[in-house]
Amino acid sequence: MTTIVWIAAALLLAAVYLSWTAGRLDRLHARIDAARAALDAQLLRRASVTQEVATAGVLDPAASIVLYQAAHDARQAEEDQREVAESELSQALRAVFAESAQLEAVRSAPGGEESVRELAAAVRRVPMARRFHNDAVRAARALRRHRTVRWFRLAGHAPFPLAFEMDDEPPAILADRTEPDREGH
Repeated sequence: MTTIVWIAAALLLAAVYLSWTAGRLDRLHARIDAARAALDAQLLRRASVTQEVATAGVLDPAASIVLYQAAHDARQAEEDQREVAESELSQALRAVFAESAQLEAVRSAPGGEESVRELAAAVRRVPMARRFHNDAVRAARALRRHRTVRWFRLAGHAPFPLAFEMDDEPPAILADRTEPDREGH
């Protein structure tokens, strides 16, 4: 009789452990989904602000075309080309704003200071959002590599999480700007 009790206790403990691990994996997958949505929102915001700056008529025509086309391509990219298109937008931003004259042209236009603040905030938030997403992916991958997760198929049919790899280095001139708080201080 005691053997049956011990076997039942061991099975109960194993079931609790497997349930806890499956719940943890599910929470990690939900965290990946939320982080990806936040990353997508930041990428879209960066492309939108870039297009606004490009169409404002304050940059030289070549810079406007380069920025507008890169932002347009990033917004319209298919999922399998998204990382490349976003990297190209980062490169275009660095190329256009390598000289402070371009930034000064934007700043001197009506509403330009606000545009510069929005652009600086957008280019700084993308690396943070990407880092949060990739950290969640890394944690889920580590858990999915455990034997118990593989043997008992605790991941179910969820696709293996993929990191978002892109060039997200902001232009140096925009990365140094401090972002004021919501009250403008």
